[in-house]
Amino acid sequence: MSESRPAANGHPRGLYLYAVTPEGQPPRNLRGVMDAEVRPVPRGGLVAHVSDVPLDRFGEEPLRRSLEDLQWVEEVARAHHRVVETLAAAGPTAPVRLVTVYSGEEQVRDLLDRLHDDFAEILSRVAGRREWGVKAYLRRQPATPEPSATTTTATTGDENPGMAYLRRKKENLRGREDLWRAAAERAERLHAELARVAVASRRHRPQDPKLSGRSEAMVLNGAYLVDPAREEELAAVLGGFPDRFLDVELTGPWAPYSFTSIDLEASRSGDTR
Repeated sequence: MSESRPAANGHPRGLYLYAVTPEGQPPRNLRGVMDAEVRPVPRGGLVAHVSDVPLDRFGEEPLRRSLEDLQWVEEVARAHHRVVETLAAAGPTAPVRLVTVYSGEEQVRDLLDRLHDDFAEILSRVAGRREWGVKAYLRRQPATPEPSATTTTATTGDENPGMAYLRRKKENLRGREDLWRAAAERAERLHAELARVAVASRRHRPQDPKLSGRSEAMVLNGAYLVDPAREEELAAVLGGFPDRFLDVELTGPWAPYSFTSIDLEASRSGDTR
């Protein structure tokens, strides 16, 4: 195919890349970003799954502006993940990062040539396995009344009310620090036990409450690649982890996003980004 083919509106088109899979029968009638048809680009036993996108929205300069539109980003992300999840349900899948755009099929084939062994290794690793997420939050504790400088509780020795107030403030702070320390230690133990069950594990940065949707602080954001035969063990670890410090949440199963990281930059010369 020729590079940057003109779209119906006269703007050139690029190819949006979702994921790479082994060669095989791809899902049919799959729609991606902007409701475009997703099609395969095969090469050397691998298949890149792509769809056409207009470069007036997905080219380098317009993309910078588009990424500032949160609603647009959310719509693209939903379409991207829908394609990846469908592919992953059908077989081993190596997703690529959001908004990876090439100018034509030749560059996509070049990508598959250059990184063939890397993709093959990743697909072999994730074959037949699923990613599970575990998030642990600092469990809410009963609120401790804020000490008042005018509180008339008993003091020790010659301690005046002002000194007593400062002492109680210090004790409350020390109590919160002890709670954080205990929760962090329990989260480390939980991650270690889950990692022993998993084929591979990753610890991601804790999410901001705006992303997690919870007001409690996150102390563990883990991902675990698990064989189906050991998923009951994973559940048993979580079920045997009642904890007064942590509130634990299991998510998934997901496509193996956390275990398919690959550097595409080395093979992106001349692309649209």
